[in-house]
Amino acid sequence: MLYERFRRMKVPKFEGPTDPIEADNWLIDIQIILDFMGLTEQEKIMCASFALKKDARHWWMTVQMPQQDEFNSFRQGSMTVIEAVKKFEQLARLCPELVPNETEKVRRMMKMFRTDIAKQVSAGSSPPTLVSDCISRAIRAEYWINQDKEARAQIFKAKKEEKAVAKKSQPRQNPELDMKGQSSNAGKNLRQNKRKENATIKIECPHLAQERLEAPEPQTRYHVYTKGDIEAGTSSVAIG
Repeated sequence: MLYERFRRMKVPKFEGPTDPIEADNWLIDIQIILDFMGLTEQEKIMCASFALKKDARHWWMTVQMPQQDEFNSFRQGSMTVIEAVKKFEQLARLCPELVPNETEKVRRMMKMFRTDIAKQVSAGSSPPTLVSDCISRAIRAEYWINQDKEARAQIFKAKKEEKAVAKKSQPRQNPELDMKGQSSNAGKNLRQNKRKENATIKIECPHLAQERLEAPEPQTRYHVYTKGDIEAGTSSVAIG
């Protein structure tokens, strides 16, 4: 049993950090023993906590509780996989009771990763069961996700540049010419409207046109003179 092995090493007790030098000496002694036992980081923390007594144990509990809250709420966020795993391991060493075995540690690590990474890590018929495998898959997933984002960004940039070039190649219109064109069009429209008004006036008086059609045409009078008339000096009857 781990505790029995640790107790047989006759580990010095630590009752509180009353003297900084004493506390430092205790840390050195306990580190030598823990290294000699060949323990993991989690086992070292568990054993060292057994050596804390009185005020030191109370101090450890006040430190450990906030660490547990932080560990439970820790998420990858904007960190890389490597950065997140490093922080995760630090918190796990301070809270060994929360990750008592490999399975629980993998579960918590999967929960810590971003959703897009966790989906790729757990994809397939055999999700990871070891921490090392979980980390390797997460690193690969992060790489391909970043590659996809970079490719999308390049496509967006290319399209944006293409639109800018197309817009730049279009002939620029002269504002003065636009104003002249608008003025010319306005004059043309005005003349057309004037003609329409005149045509409307003519149409609005159809009885006048009818009267002109019904009125008799003026007769042309011709004078015919006979020889006798000429000699007598008189004119003949006019023929219309």
